[in-house]
Formats: sequence, structure tokens, C-alpha cells
Amino acid sequence: MAAGDLDYVDLCFLGYPEVIATAVLPSAEGVALVDPGPATTLAALRSGLERKGITIRDVRQVLLTHIHLDHAGATGTLVRENPAIEVFVHERGAPHMIEPAKLLSSATRLYGEDMDRLWGEFLPVPSERIRVLQGGERIVAGGRTLDVAYTPGHASHHVSYFDSSNGTACVGDTAGIRRGDGQYVMPPTPPPDIDLELWQRSASRILEWNPATLFLTHFGSFSDPRAQFDALAQNLDGWSRLARRLLEDSSLDDAGREQAFVNDALGEVRQKVGDAQADRYSRAGRLDYSWQGLARYWRKRGVGP
Repeated sequence: MAAGDLDYVDLCFLGYPEVIATAVLPSAEGVALVDPGPATTLAALRSGLERKGITIRDVRQVLLTHIHLDHAGATGTLVRENPAIEVFVHERGAPHMIEPAKLLSSATRLYGEDMDRLWGEFLPVPSERIRVLQGGERIVAGGRTLDVAYTPGHASHHVSYFDSSNGTACVGDTAGIRRGDGQYVMPPTPPPDIDLELWQRSASRILEWNPATLFLTHFGSFSDPRAQFDALAQNLDGWSRLARRLLEDSSLDDAGREQAFVNDALGEVRQKVGDAQADRYSRAGRLDYSWQGLARYWRKRGVGP
């Protein structure tokens, strides 16, 4: 692709295509990567870059939308290999990239024995390589100027990046999960810090850019931003109402509530996209984790036991 275009590498997470994408911003001054993925997909990242004539030594910036392991896990390993890399990350996430023990402890509570199989190593990033963002900045990366917005809701440390030269917004998980040429947009709502009100504001903030294209880490580019955010809002509302109803159902214990949520949500996804695609969607956003995030959100607001 030409230097002004946004390209990407399919990281083929756990051997499956269209689960995690790393955006590639090439230029004569060097390459920027958006969300390099977990360490378990580094081989796929390397080979995908090599097919484009790029090596890790060519990378000058890593732009993180947020620090969840499926987006940021490989960052420290990349910086160890190429100490010239600058890592851009929101101020809430920066301390955890420098000292990841608390982040990894929290993730281990969620993923348990699957931590290493899913994500591999998570190395710290030297503090001198961190470039802290608050939102509202204008940065230069991959040979182009990018606007930065603080876009919490999915995560409290989430930012999005906008290239006004081609109208592309790299939005991480803020615009949901979408695959192939389908219209279904699945909400990713894992714990610990889902916030539905902030998420709505973040969607509005991104649309203020009037982007032509949204680039999703899960998965790829889509050219109908307003329709996508409308679909996400509708599905978030539906899942939120389902979670509230289950929390208020005193006949169920927590395990029963989670199972009922997963069954209903999976049935909805299957109805929209079919059984095979529904399974692929769930690899990018597990439904039991989505229940846990929404249940935590509503319990903090006094709903349910």
C-alpha cells in the first residue's frame, strides 16, 4: 500500500483469522503500529510485516488504544528488540505498562490457567520510552499527523486516533466487534471498568471527527461509522437490560445468571450471523466476560445482590 494508506496485519490469534488486527502506518520516516496484540501472536506480526517489506527495526512508534492484553501484550517485547520505539498510551494505562504486576494479577483472576496460552509474556516498557496521552493531543506517528481523543467506556484507559488526511479513526474496542461484511456489531463488555454513560459520550466524540472509516482491532476497516455506532448502542442497551433483569431475578444464583446471559446473548448473535460466525465473534469477545463486566457495572449502581 502507499504510505498514506492504512494497512493491517491479521494476527491469526490462536490460529483463527479475523480476531485481532494490528494497524500498520508506513512512511519513509518509519512505521507506526496500532495495537500490536499479545506476545502469542508475535510470529504472525513479524511474518505479516515482512510480507510488506517491514521489520521490527523499522518500527518507530507503537500506539495503544488501551492496555488490555489482546491489544498491548507484545509491546514490551517489541521495545526490548527495538529500544528506539516510542509507546503512546493513556495516562491511566502508562503506569501499568511500566510496571505490569497489578495488571497481570487482575488479568490472572479473569483468565486463570489460560493466561500463558492466550497471551504469553508481558514485559514492562522502560519509562523513558513511554509517551503519556490525556486526549486532545496532536501527535506525529508513521509519518502522519494524528489527533488523539480520550474515549473511555470499554476501558478507563482507552484512547482513539484520527488521521484527517484519509478520514480513518483507529478506535480499538470503542466501536465494538464486527467481522467480515456482516452488519452485526457485538459489544465487548469485560470487567473491570465498563461505563455505559462514558461509552456513549466516547462514541459521540469519535463521530465529531466525521470519520469516513473506522478501524477496529476486532476486526478491520468499516465505512459506515454512524450506522456502526447506532448498532452498537442498540445492542449494548439490549445486553444491559438483559443483565439488569437477571440481576433482579432472585430465583437465580450467580452461576445461573451468567449461564442465562450467555445463552440468551449467544442465541441473539447466532440469529443475526449464523452458528459459525457466532463462534468466531465469541473468540474476539467472550460472552461470560461480557456478563461479568455488565454485572459489575450494574451492581455498583445498586442493582441486584
